[in-house]
Amino acid sequence: MLQVLTALAPTFLLIAIGFGLKRSRLIDPAFWGAAERLIYYLLFPALLIDGTAKTDLSGMDIGAMAGALVGGILLLALLLRLTCRRLSGSDPAYTSVFQGAVRVNTYVAMALGAALFGPHGTALMALAVLFAMPTVNVLSILVMQRYGDVPATLKRHPLRTLWRIVSNPLVSSVLVGAALNLAGIRQIPVVSPVMAVLGQASLPLGLLSVGAGLGFSAIRQAKVAVAASSIARLAILPLVTALLAKALGLGGDAYVAVVLYNALPTSVSAYVLARQMGGDAPLMAGIITFQTLAAALTLPIVLALLTA
Repeated sequence: MLQVLTALAPTFLLIAIGFGLKRSRLIDPAFWGAAERLIYYLLFPALLIDGTAKTDLSGMDIGAMAGALVGGILLLALLLRLTCRRLSGSDPAYTSVFQGAVRVNTYVAMALGAALFGPHGTALMALAVLFAMPTVNVLSILVMQRYGDVPATLKRHPLRTLWRIVSNPLVSSVLVGAALNLAGIRQIPVVSPVMAVLGQASLPLGLLSVGAGLGFSAIRQAKVAVAASSIARLAILPLVTALLAKALGLGGDAYVAVVLYNALPTSVSAYVLARQMGGDAPLMAGIITFQTLAAALTLPIVLALLTA
């Protein structure tokens, strides 16, 4: 357990530092928005391309990884539809509960993958992003269009918003990295070293940004919705993923990575989508904050069970 806590501690300490910096006013508040755009469109894609391109994928059971990750998400989505819509209190609130349960904080995923398994862990988490993120984006957008407070024209033309999925820089980055890998292009002179440096900057800055985005007011106002989304995300989904992974014969580091990926707190980007597509944005902020804090307790337990 001590080894697990040692691996997780730097991640959550950086999140705490980000929270403290935001509240201390030592940094201009406008910095955080600019930092998030820099991470999302440049630094993080560089990390994903570089990590995926350099890794030996030949020994990975990619089919079992995809089946466990995507299968777990789809089963949870069905469970949420059957149980959580009435608990949420309103349709916009349900969209936030849903997003909180299926989305994952990719910054935390990549940081933990690197801390636990080194470059191999970065590649495993990049593959998890490739499998899970398109699925989650499709489900989230469909739910937002059906239950969010969006214009009727947007509800009638879902293809307009599916462009979000195709143009997602994280998904496209993993695809580029995988294409380079399959083509045997592991290193590109000048370009690869630059991407490696940019990628190294993405994780600390990303975790600081996660901490800066935390807020507590909505947690007290919607306890049932926050609890339902968090239990689904931090307990039910990793359990379902673990059962599917075992059934598919997945083992080793890949097994730990896929279960850990589906045990991480929800993504900060869920708040942006809630604002843009008529979800309950204050509730979404509360779910993000609660899950990020709760994961500091649940992740050591999950990881200890996986590595026992």
